[in-house]
Amino acid sequence: MSKDGTPLMPCHPARARELLSKGRAVVARQMPFTIRLKDRTRAESEVDGVQLRVDPGSQGTGLSLTDEKKEIDQQGVVVTVRRGLVAVELQHRGNQIHKAMQQRAGYRHRRRSANLRHRAPRFHNRPRRTGWLPPSLRHRVDTTFSQAARLCRYAPVTEIHVEHVAFDTHAMSAGRPLTAIEYQQGTLAGTETRAYLHAQWNSACAYCDASGIPLNIDHVRPRSRGGSNRISNLVLACVPCNQAKGNTSVEAFLTHRPERLAKILQRLSTPLRDAATMNATRWQLVEALSDLGNPVHTWSGGRTKWNRDAMGLEKTHTLDALSVGRLDHESGDAIVRLPGQVLVVKATGRGSYARTTPDRFGFPRLRRARAKQHFGYVTGDLVRATVPTGKWAGTWTGRISVRARGQHSLHTSAGRINVSHTNLRLLQRGDGYGYSSRSEPARSTSRKIG
Repeated sequence: MSKDGTPLMPCHPARARELLSKGRAVVARQMPFTIRLKDRTRAESEVDGVQLRVDPGSQGTGLSLTDEKKEIDQQGVVVTVRRGLVAVELQHRGNQIHKAMQQRAGYRHRRRSANLRHRAPRFHNRPRRTGWLPPSLRHRVDTTFSQAARLCRYAPVTEIHVEHVAFDTHAMSAGRPLTAIEYQQGTLAGTETRAYLHAQWNSACAYCDASGIPLNIDHVRPRSRGGSNRISNLVLACVPCNQAKGNTSVEAFLTHRPERLAKILQRLSTPLRDAATMNATRWQLVEALSDLGNPVHTWSGGRTKWNRDAMGLEKTHTLDALSVGRLDHESGDAIVRLPGQVLVVKATGRGSYARTTPDRFGFPRLRRARAKQHFGYVTGDLVRATVPTGKWAGTWTGRISVRARGQHSLHTSAGRINVSHTNLRLLQRGDGYGYSSRSEPARSTSRKIG
């Protein structure tokens, strides 16, 4: 960034080290690593602008900063070359939020049934505003927007390119392309659930082949473990097997019968949770990114895959983000540079509002400290620890979990260690994310053209 805090073009790490060693720049932020020049303004710099490319996903999202330039190839044709400057992989925590919401609902349901049985539930008395999303889905939109806004704050972004994909969940459930009236005829067309399952399993228990006895409908993946009510997740089970399985996973229940487990898993369809998540959040994400003030362009997933295969790139969120957008590789356009390191940003949250720690039944077990800051540090802060003596002597960098007695827990690449607050130096305040890095897969030797 310039001396007045406006974004400039990204530079090579070697150039950043040179500017810092000469005293011409200072560190403005550790993650993503950002420096601020002390002797140059934006008016004195050449800023061409960069593009932000986003590949949204259900479990993770890839973000990439790129620049494109026109060059003349060996045949004298003007082609576009794209360079990857910065790669960020954002890991969501929507599953954790969904589990916490289910746990809270269970606690409230128990309290209502135990103490307020006379009071009717109010499920249908709470209107929801237009565009409402469940917290686990809203989290994906908010965290993606947060990281995009951060990159726009530290880099001169002029355009935003987003992969905009709609999944055909009906065709995915059928396992084949559908046409016309087939979309109106689901798996249970002309029958009902119990009759369909009796025909599929020959009126026998799926776990022990017992027949001629009363059979229950069982969820292969229990509802408490994220299973759905789809017909592909239902089987017939006798009463003893149904009670013995309970809410355990089918893998644990049939661990001593691998042949039976393979037979049941073969009939299960791919869960549609991730596809439904993308369908529910795709428009919300585009609308949120439009608030950043830059033009937002949407592209299909087929174009992204076409570009990635033509450039011989592996399948990752960051490389997909690098391949988002128009790239006429048949005319010579190419991706000529990949970022060597990927910044992995994991959503960790900012703690809990709860003042007590409940047991598994929802009853308060422990009281939590009301103060989150101890000796100047908060859980999630990025610190550098200098341990003078002992088993962990040396310099360590990582996120901390604070304790009231001042002996904080530091998460490092070698594991967790205990460090006194006197040996810590703050690098960056906790912002609800954990940071690490990984290497980008090398470019494949095979390159498909056309």
